[in-house]
Amino acid sequence: MTAIANRPNPLDFALTEAHEAHEPVEARGLQRDGVRLLVSRGDDEPVTTHFPNLGDHLAPGDLLVVNTSATMPAALDGRLPNGEPIVVHLSGALPGGVWLVEPRQPHEGATTPLEIDEPGPIALLGGGQVRLLELFGESRRLWLATLSIERDVLSYTATHGRPIRYRHVGRDWPLARYQTVFGREPGSAEMPSASRPFTAELVTNLMTRGVQITPLLLHTGVSSLEGHEAPYPEQYRVSSSTAAIVNATRERGNRVIAVGTTVVRAIATVTDDHGVMHPGRGWTDIVVSRDRPVPSLDGLLTGWHEPESSHLLMLQAFASTEVLAAAYHTALDHGFLWHEFGDSHLLLQNVLP
Repeated sequence: MTAIANRPNPLDFALTEAHEAHEPVEARGLQRDGVRLLVSRGDDEPVTTHFPNLGDHLAPGDLLVVNTSATMPAALDGRLPNGEPIVVHLSGALPGGVWLVEPRQPHEGATTPLEIDEPGPIALLGGGQVRLLELFGESRRLWLATLSIERDVLSYTATHGRPIRYRHVGRDWPLARYQTVFGREPGSAEMPSASRPFTAELVTNLMTRGVQITPLLLHTGVSSLEGHEAPYPEQYRVSSSTAAIVNATRERGNRVIAVGTTVVRAIATVTDDHGVMHPGRGWTDIVVSRDRPVPSLDGLLTGWHEPESSHLLMLQAFASTEVLAAAYHTALDHGFLWHEFGDSHLLLQNVLP
């Protein structure tokens, strides 16, 4: 039995190292789409398959909404005023030229959490400075900060930064491993990983089946895997053409499926109470949950989330606790892998004949 069994909360489980993806699937000699896929279809039993078979579970006229944000190398080395080394993770730009950042402690090539009690400067080894202003909200790890660097942020990070890496990944990987086939505009601190398994060949296969794909943009910040934190503001942009395609798809009776929780948040931000989606841009900190579903969406393609993650709460907007528990039981029993290089989960609310 899995670690989820016999727990009072059916979505409370212990994630072991054996269920963590420690490297990209390509390191095992497979293509990007070589990950596994679990399909939850309404109240049906979960189906285990592989990602290249995604089209078998979609219908002509279905619409996938994808995130075109590309990953930037957002980890920057620096030193505290006392000379201690530090790594600053840039989470995202906020209005008024302020950034949300996370100071981290270097540890065996990766980082561990670091609580800093006082605001102040951090000298960047590439030149320039991050000045911590104040803690963000109730967080003990995220700071509002200003950046003092000679060049624009994207140019600076391209020269001096590297992709954010946590303990479960055993070595550094090139930035290309953290990009998706849809990524066009750099700005995400961490990869919008739900779309990582897509390849150009799979996109072609889906389109020949009559599955549509339309873009939006949300620059995702650092993950909240180490705390019970609510989402913080992230920059998004939804075009009028994407809004029109989503609305037309639903009017025809076809399904709209978000590829990733970032897409869910952007769509939820611009969907009205009647389920109509509108164009928009700005910053969103919306929380999607069972009590705050998204009427313009019929499904979600995502990865696997820890029990303390706010993303797991979001999944309850798409499926009951019983359906999610069955999916997570199955994933744990079958050795599915978690994190950005892990396996995938397709949640469909409406099962078509």
